[in-house]
Formats: sequence, C-alpha cells, structure tokens
Amino acid sequence: QVQLVESGGGLVQAGGSLRLSCVASGGTFGSYTMGWFRQGPGKERQFVAAINWSGVRMNYADFVKGRFTISRDNAKNTVYLQMNNLKPEDTAVYYCTTVEYTTKRPLGSWGQGTQVTVSS
Repeated sequence: QVQLVESGGGLVQAGGSLRLSCVASGGTFGSYTMGWFRQGPGKERQFVAAINWSGVRMNYADFVKGRFTISRDNAKNTVYLQMNNLKPEDTAVYYCTTVEYTTKRPLGSWGQGTQVTVSS
C-alpha cells in the first residue's frame, strides 16, 4: 500500500505562489496516476489536478486552470503542485492520492495533508 506525505503548505498573500510536494513510499509509484485534492473550511473534499503515470497527461479542475501545474518525478517518487496567483478561496488542506484519471475518483488512502492559507 502506498503511503503519502504532503508538504510545502503555508501562509501566503493573494497573488503569491507555493509549491506542494507529495512523497510516496511503498507500492510502485511510477505506475500510478496521481492527483491532488483539497478541502476548504466547511467544504467537501474536491479534485484539483491529476497526472498520469508517465507525466505527459494532466487534468485540472476548472477553478485552477492556468494557475496551478501538476508534475511528477518518478525517480524521486514525488508529485508536485505548483500554485501561482493564489486566491483566498484556495485556502484549504491539500492532499495527494492515487486517482483514476478519467473519472477523477480517488483510489487510495489519504495522507495528513498540508495546510495552505491565502490572505487577502
């Protein structure tokens, strides 16, 4: 079973940037489609982005298109989320997990997440 540890969150002003990382252990990371999800205060967890096993196909939620970029380094068992032009509504706990690329359905267990707070 894949274990995931997210990091890179923090407090940033609107318009700023952050880069999240998610390191995987166990399993065969290079064969998984990976995704980022987020859960804002009082909200349900929602899909943010996904990347296929080879890193050549990406899928984004409409609300992050043009601002966020997902990438991966299979040699480091790591998936990244570069977040630019952050908005207060991006405030949430961000999680990574394995995901079904087409349906965006999360498949694996959740890590502890990393908190992103965007001030106005």
